[in-house]
Amino acid sequence: MRKFFLENLGLKLAALLLSIVLWIFVTSRGQSEISLDVPLEFKNIPSSLEIVNNTAKVVSLTIKGYERIVRNIKQQDISVSVDMSKAKKGENLYYLDRNEVRLPRAVTVTKIIPSSVKVVIEDTVTKPVTVKPVIVGYPESGYYVKSVTVVPQTVVIEGLRSEVRKITAIRTEPLDVTGFRESFEQNLKLDLTGKNIRIKMTDVKVKVVIGAVNQ
Repeated sequence: MRKFFLENLGLKLAALLLSIVLWIFVTSRGQSEISLDVPLEFKNIPSSLEIVNNTAKVVSLTIKGYERIVRNIKQQDISVSVDMSKAKKGENLYYLDRNEVRLPRAVTVTKIIPSSVKVVIEDTVTKPVTVKPVIVGYPESGYYVKSVTVVPQTVVIEGLRSEVRKITAIRTEPLDVTGFRESFEQNLKLDLTGKNIRIKMTDVKVKVVIGAVNQ
C-alpha cells in the first residue's frame, strides 16, 4: 500500500495541484466584486440612553458573488447594523464584522471599512418647563393687550441631559394681534427650532384679552 502511494509521487502531486487550480477556476467563473456605501444602523438602543455622536454614519462594503446576482443588488438589499442593547453611558467601541451585515444569499463580504465605530452615549432625561407665548403687533388704535394666558402653562420636554438642562422655557410661534379690538383664543404650536428635544404636546391654547384704552 505504501509503495502504491509513493510510486510516481511527483506526478500525483502535480495532478492534485492541477485539480485544485481547476476547481478554483471553475468556482470563480462568473464571480464579480463591487463596493457599496451602506448607511449604518443602530438597533436596540436602551430607552434610557441616546446617541450623542458616532464616528461613522456610512459603511463601505466590498461584496462578492455571481455576476448575475451582484449586478442586480440594490442598496436597500443590504444593511449593516450595530446591536446597542448592552450600551453604556460614555464612549462605546463596536467592531464591525460579517455578522452585522445582512446580504442576499450567495453573496459574501470581503471587506468592511471602517472596521469599527465609536459611539458616544448619554442618558435621556425629562423636565417640566414654562410655556411663554410670543405676541407681536399692536391692536387697533384705542385698544391694548390687557392680558395673555396660556394653557397649559408648563410642558414636559425629553432629550439628552446636556440639551435638556440648557432649556428653561419653550416659546410659542408668534401670534400677531395687529388690528384686533376684541378678546380671542387661538391654538399655537411650540417653537422647537434649534432644540434637540422631544415633546408630546406640540400645541397650546393662548387666550388674549383686548381692552379699550378709555375703560
